[in-house]
Amino acid sequence: MIKKLVIVFVAFFALQLNAQEGTASPYSFYGIGSLKFKGTVENRSMGGLSIYTDSIHVNLRNPAAYVSPNLKVFNDENRPVKFSIAASHNSINLKANSGSEKTSTTTVDYMAMSMPLGDKLGFGLGILPYTSVGYKLENVNASNEIANRYRGEGGLNKAFLGLGYRITDKLSLGVDVNYNFGAIENTAVEYLYDNQGNPILYQSREQTRSELSGLNLNIGLTYKTMINEKLELQSGLTYSPQSDITSRNTRSFASIVTNAQSGQENVVNSIDADLAALGLDMTDLTLPSRLSFGAGIGAPRKWFLGLEYTYQNTSEFSNPIVSIDNANFVDASNISLGGFFVPDYNSFSSYWKRATYRAGVHFENTGLEINNEQINEFGISFGVGLPVGKWFSNANLGLEVGRRGTTNQNLIQENFVNFQLSLSLNDRWFEKRKYN
Repeated sequence: MIKKLVIVFVAFFALQLNAQEGTASPYSFYGIGSLKFKGTVENRSMGGLSIYTDSIHVNLRNPAAYVSPNLKVFNDENRPVKFSIAASHNSINLKANSGSEKTSTTTVDYMAMSMPLGDKLGFGLGILPYTSVGYKLENVNASNEIANRYRGEGGLNKAFLGLGYRITDKLSLGVDVNYNFGAIENTAVEYLYDNQGNPILYQSREQTRSELSGLNLNIGLTYKTMINEKLELQSGLTYSPQSDITSRNTRSFASIVTNAQSGQENVVNSIDADLAALGLDMTDLTLPSRLSFGAGIGAPRKWFLGLEYTYQNTSEFSNPIVSIDNANFVDASNISLGGFFVPDYNSFSSYWKRATYRAGVHFENTGLEINNEQINEFGISFGVGLPVGKWFSNANLGLEVGRRGTTNQNLIQENFVNFQLSLSLNDRWFEKRKYN
């Protein structure tokens, strides 16, 4: 059954990846967009905690999780093939000193697969949106008339291929090779008025498009051991070295006529900028290094509580094609605290006792600083994993409530509610034949 679902989900995901608008955040105007990837629904339901690993869930943050001990239900012979796909619906209330507005987006978040390769190796692959651009902004002049309109769309996607190796029963190592690709388009329209305050016939439009591509690595370690007969320690570490991605840039200037009712822009004439003469037709963008580590304790198949810290060297980020005077990047950090509880994973009398209940909280400095105000994020999350089918497959529901940004210095505060849904499907593809 899982093999048929894989084909359906791959086709669906390929269509959605190019069609979806992944964010409505005005902060996606900066850099290469707002970070979309924060782990699986299971991770996000625990405040973004990614240090917990097991044999039945895909872990997208740590490639060492591709390999784990064989399952007893499989006679200690192998592990299941794991497949996961997720989608989310995000509702945002944008609040400013001048008023507020609501917006929402619905997106496909990731698709990934992990499979065993013998007793000590595991293999993983997948695709997901990494950052997303989707803003629509405007400012007014002294007469309260529209002076400029800004909009952007696109983002950076990530396809990955990874391998995990179980060094010992307690220690595993893994590495992902990520291919980053995508395109970002930024548009700015200037409105001019005559002496009587009437808009002139033509508006001016500047449009910049950047096509992005490049490789980077993600290296991971996991360590788990029994502290005593009941308690287990789990810890994890991941590191992504700094890397560059290539940006192929084009820019055009046009005189346009805007339809007052539909907002459609009709080009009267246009000219392409000679970016090659400025050395800006092809530029390099720096993807900052990222370090994450954490640990937690729990009773296997019963409960877990962990803490994780992430540091990203975003102060090294630069984008030569876009220069913004009032914004800069500083080093980013995030603290996640969360865990889960299973009343009785082996219960035959109650379905809800076999469910996994998750909760967490995170505090994040996004690394973006505007008008000398740091853009921070706080979120509380909850979730439940519902058993479906066999081989420990499950459907995961997640709810995240939080706040990003501030209204200080005429900025925008985002109050968001995110609902996530994922299917975590397991199957047995490799089974040793037995002969009497």
